Amino acid sequence: MVQYQDTRPKHQQIAAAIRADIMAGRLSPGEQLPSTQQLVSQYATANATVQRALSLLKDEGFLEGRPGKGVFVRAKQLAVVEVSSYFAPSPRGYSYELLRVDEVVPPADVAQALELNDGDKAVLRHRLLLLDGDPVELSWSYYPSSLVGGTPLTGSKKIKGGAPQVLADLGYPQREFTDLLSSRPPTVEEAEGLELPEGVPVMRQFRVIYSDDKRPVEVSVLVKGGHLYTLLYRQSTT
Repeated sequence: MVQYQDTRPKHQQIAAAIRADIMAGRLSPGEQLPSTQQLVSQYATANATVQRALSLLKDEGFLEGRPGKGVFVRAKQLAVVEVSSYFAPSPRGYSYELLRVDEVVPPADVAQALELNDGDKAVLRHRLLLLDGDPVELSWSYYPSSLVGGTPLTGSKKIKGGAPQVLADLGYPQREFTDLLSSRPPTVEEAEGLELPEGVPVMRQFRVIYSDDKRPVEVSVLVKGGHLYTLLYRQSTT
């Protein structure tokens, strides 16, 4: 049987190997990489190819150059993004910008998940999450207009306690959610909004939040760069 061969350019293959070592902890934050000549020998390639690989990882934020010293793994760790980042007050370093609030006919997948009829509208809250001023995530959150009309979710102000508090006050506390996770190349809006280096894919979460009796009360589409962020899930087995 003919086996698949990686046809990516050599510099992308080298960058992928170094990136994997950083994410797995084989290269520690602050650790110096081998010299360029050592990497040339290790990967049996040209100096220019190694330089392109290192430049790519610098653009992604994995490496930093120190003049006269060499190239080092950035001390900054992968950011773990949790749902509390959108609630006021936000965790240290996190903030968000409310980009748009509108009443819309939602996309078909959102309408189906919210169990809406054809033409039913939803309130859309579109936001940009930042960590220390750097863009982390774009989100599009939808709520049935029939449920949240006249509540703070239709306004353009930040909400203390976020949507969970508003929904709980309406008698629809959030009980559970499901996530569909996928990865794909970014749209122009996502690449520009998240300031993504060329070639970086995005992680897309399609989250449906349910209240009592499995009633869907929110659908959020969450998009993050696939390079510097990791997702954290907790589940009790008892």
